[in-house]
Amino acid sequence: QERLVESGGGLVQPGGSLRLSCTGAGFSLDFYAIGWFRQAPGKEREGISCVSSISSRDRPTYYSDSVKGRFTISRDKAENTVYLQMNSLKPDDTALYNCAIAPFCDYYASGSHFRSWGQGTQVTVSS
Repeated sequence: QERLVESGGGLVQPGGSLRLSCTGAGFSLDFYAIGWFRQAPGKEREGISCVSSISSRDRPTYYSDSVKGRFTISRDKAENTVYLQMNSLKPDDTALYNCAIAPFCDYYASGSHFRSWGQGTQVTVSS
């Protein structure tokens, strides 16, 4: 059964950086689009980034306006891991961050068609 494991969250000061990891346990991430999502208390889940599968032409990546220019998504094939490098963190970035898989990134903003959600990793940005 497909299982994703997220890690890398923690407490960081505003302006700081964290790198989140999403690792496939028991299956290869190569042929899936991987999305990163977050949900803050009292708010709806937000799709923030997605990386296309390795079979997608040009392997495009996507970012929500809220993180564009600050976050970078990338794949490490050897580690079977997708990373989310988060820079210039703000208190509004505080949330539980999850990853999930889908055939394509098309619906990452809503999370529709994504599955195998990990347990999440908490990111808290506070001074």
